[in-house]
Amino acid sequence: MVATSVQKSSRRPPGAVAVDAGERKAFPATTRPLGMALLPAGFGLPPLPYLVVLVAAVVAVGYGVRQRGLTVGEREVLALAPWMVFGSALHVLYALGAVPSVVRPLLGTPAVYVAVAVVAGAAWLAFDAAGSAPWPLAALGVLAAAAAVVAVLGVGVARDTLAPAWPAAALVAGVALAAVGWAGLVRVAPDAAVTGWVGRLAVLGHAVDGASTAVGIDILGFGERTPLSRLIIEAGEALLGAGGPVFVVVKLLVAAGAVALFADYVREDPGEGYPLLGLVAAVGLGPGVHNLLLFTVA
Repeated sequence: MVATSVQKSSRRPPGAVAVDAGERKAFPATTRPLGMALLPAGFGLPPLPYLVVLVAAVVAVGYGVRQRGLTVGEREVLALAPWMVFGSALHVLYALGAVPSVVRPLLGTPAVYVAVAVVAGAAWLAFDAAGSAPWPLAALGVLAAAAAVVAVLGVGVARDTLAPAWPAAALVAGVALAAVGWAGLVRVAPDAAVTGWVGRLAVLGHAVDGASTAVGIDILGFGERTPLSRLIIEAGEALLGAGGPVFVVVKLLVAAGAVALFADYVREDPGEGYPLLGLVAAVGLGPGVHNLLLFTVA
């Protein structure tokens, strides 16, 4: 699955906010190990004390989920979607240097995704114990995401860098592309319809990621953080002179292919199929939301 997130290039317009060094770190021309070549700039583990706490929290929440026999179906994946937005917004605040130093190590990549998963998992356990999951979990996620997004926008207002026009256009384009992509998918592969709203979410997430990346690179002057995604964009520019549109097409094809591939799995074993398809959605929606928010304020 091609997940992407972009960084600001050296062609930053005058007055733009300089993002965190981890977000704008350039890739050296020298050859890197394969594992590093597949990871985005700024990818790294937090300091050991934070890592120990994070691992302990994952184990504790995982144990609780297992003990209570919680399963992830369509409703649970949808309830977790706002938490994906929450994590993306927190990472943008990290990139902008707008988070307290004490929690900063937990908001880099990939720690922020694990930390948000732990908080969401703990909330899920609490709501399940009260007999009220998953919609209260979704509501809490919406509140958390809204607060984080407002905080990001607040940074843009305070620094006088708020510029929502192109990110809004990218969002509209992503939604439109997702609608077209889903319609085409169920026409070509009717069985994909069994994936329901989680399948739609996966296509939407990758469409928004693709559209936002294209706008960021071709219009706003950002650069791609993830080597594999950057390779696709550069190939598109070399072959067709259009890296952004080529990347959008690749993202839609990959997302549609993944949804079609998981259709039988979701039908035969929803308890395993839906979580995996939810992960596909997350690696598209998370970077896509991150792009939109970062472009809006940086």
